[in-house]
Amino acid sequence: MTSVITRPSSNYDRLPEDVRSVLSDRLQNTRLETLTARPAVAPPADREPPKRAQRPPQAAAPRSSSSQPPAAQRQPQPTASQRDVVVALENISKCYPKGNQALIDVNLQMHKGDFLFITGPSGAGKSTLLKLLYGQERPTSGEVVIEGTPIGRLRGNRLAKIRRRIGVVFQDYKLIPRRTVAENVAFVLWAQGYSRKEIHRRLWPTLKMVGLQDKSEAFPNELSGGEQQRVSIARAVVGTPPLLLADEPTGNLDPENALQVIKILKKLNSIGITVVVTTHNEQLVRVSNHPVVQLKDCQLRHLRK
Repeated sequence: MTSVITRPSSNYDRLPEDVRSVLSDRLQNTRLETLTARPAVAPPADREPPKRAQRPPQAAAPRSSSSQPPAAQRQPQPTASQRDVVVALENISKCYPKGNQALIDVNLQMHKGDFLFITGPSGAGKSTLLKLLYGQERPTSGEVVIEGTPIGRLRGNRLAKIRRRIGVVFQDYKLIPRRTVAENVAFVLWAQGYSRKEIHRRLWPTLKMVGLQDKSEAFPNELSGGEQQRVSIARAVVGTPPLLLADEPTGNLDPENALQVIKILKKLNSIGITVVVTTHNEQLVRVSNHPVVQLKDCQLRHLRK
């Protein structure tokens, strides 16, 4: 340690004795003040870990009277219009393996109780569109949504469950030749596991609605084309599906029977069933006041809303 007291030089010795005494006293006092100003070195001891700075307490958020999940966990509730959407086609395109393009960027939305005509020339993609709706075909791109459920990737029982909510009327009827009218209609309910009592309860009102209660024991080859189509309609709606798809239901019928079939479809629509009808019969479309869309050049456009 370097001393704060300067060694006396030769000039210091020449000073008078009383002056040297005063200077010496002052130098000693300066040394003592310097030493006392330095902090004392404490003996080593175990160091305590530094204390973390405590955050100021925050006011507790007021609790709601009813417990609700955090906002991040809440599921958005669909609006009334979203809940009523039965069919939604979202940017649907369909291309077959050989490169034949059937549909390009088709968008369509239908609500509960709608009635829609889909028109277009033969080969325009009308049947393809219906097959997409009940899951027989799958889109190349886009999404088919039935009652809020995307069906494009459904298989097996999950797809079968959706199909039970869809009635399909085919142009060529697709009746079982060796079964009576009543058996053809009841077959759908039997396949879905309904009891004999429930099948009987549903069967007869349905046959009466299509005007075939007196033909219940007849076989398909004993019926006219219009009667066979009415059996097909009865079979499609006996399970009370919310959605009915009719693929050219009047294509093989004379004008009188065609009009009768359309009247039945309108009656079904009046009780809340959503109906989609494909047709190239312009006369039927003109006499109807329902919305019309047209498929042309693989695209869908609205003709009448």
